[in-house]
Amino acid sequence: MSDALLTDLRDESEELDRLVAGLDPDAWATFTPAPGWTVAHQIAHLAWTDDAALLAATDPAGFAAHVAQALKDPDGFVDEGAEEGAARPPAALLDRWRTGRARLAGALAAVPAGTRLPWYGPPMSVASMATARLMETWAHGQDVADALGVTRAPSARLRHVAHIGVRARDYAYAVRGLTPPAAPFRVELTPPGGGPPWTYGPEDAAQRITGPAHDFCLLVTQRAHRADLAVLAHGPDADRWLDIAQAFAGPAGPGRAPRGDA
Repeated sequence: MSDALLTDLRDESEELDRLVAGLDPDAWATFTPAPGWTVAHQIAHLAWTDDAALLAATDPAGFAAHVAQALKDPDGFVDEGAEEGAARPPAALLDRWRTGRARLAGALAAVPAGTRLPWYGPPMSVASMATARLMETWAHGQDVADALGVTRAPSARLRHVAHIGVRARDYAYAVRGLTPPAAPFRVELTPPGGGPPWTYGPEDAAQRITGPAHDFCLLVTQRAHRADLAVLAHGPDADRWLDIAQAFAGPAGPGRAPRGDA
């Protein structure tokens, strides 16, 4: 795995860290767009998931036992982890998140090349695990930013989020019990600040997705409804995918309502 990917993961985490580090205790209790979750819940979830990723990277048998427990109540298991962390004083929660993500970065750097790590969805490479952590950090950071009324400038790190969103196309179908289309799509995204598009899939694919990379990332992390985004589908299968796309492992998410319905 490249050092650049771990650097991007660190930078994404540090950007969110700067957003919450100076908050007073009352601000940590601000509710975010995720129902029932405050700023504290968002950071607690990231810390909890970093701990799970560390377990996957260092103790696969321990992680298998963790997953077996999670499968008894997938949604409740995640919420319990967030609730436990959010109950801590903000300074203690912040320290836990900082310590955990540093330990995870060290563990991922030490995993031998070619190793597949277990996860809640399919096993993944070390690079994919780091990419998934960056994606989730960005997505939950978006919830925090929305709650605090902060507009974040999109960065080139979104390329990692877009990549995992495209790669997870078939998973979005599978987790809903649906059969994915046999043919790949072409995805063409305009990066932040302009420049050559980020492209995925064969150039001559019959169906395409086009639009701003930032909007695509909001869509696949289910941080905004497609009706509020400038992502376009060209073809019926591509159009269906935009309704169900998710870049994260686990059960199908409910997504967000259009802003006009909020």
